[in-house]
Amino acid sequence: MRNFMLFMHGDTRLPESAQAWDHYIASLRERGVFGGGSALGPAGCFRKDSASQMPPNPMTGYIRICVDDLTAAKTCLAGNPVYEAGGTVEICELVAD
Repeated sequence: MRNFMLFMHGDTRLPESAQAWDHYIASLRERGVFGGGSALGPAGCFRKDSASQMPPNPMTGYIRICVDDLTAAKTCLAGNPVYEAGGTVEICELVAD
C-alpha cells in the first residue's frame, strides 16, 4: 500500500456542504483508506527572489489516503465534494513517509 495526498483547490462552481464532507470522509473510512486530513485556513506564498503572489486557486484542504496505486487513488475522487462540484483535486504520491 502506498500513501497519497488529495489536495483540494478553491475553484469549485458550487458551495460544498458539511454534510457532503461528512458522508465523503465516512465513505473513505469504510473503505479503510482514510489517513487524516484538514481544511486549510488563510495562506501566503513566498519566493526569495520576487514579490509574494497567491496562486489563482489556492489549496483549501487535504486528505491522506493509503491505497495500492494512482488508479486506486483516482477512485477516491468519487463523492469528494470539491471534485463533484467541478473543482480541482490534485493527487500526489508521498515518496517518503
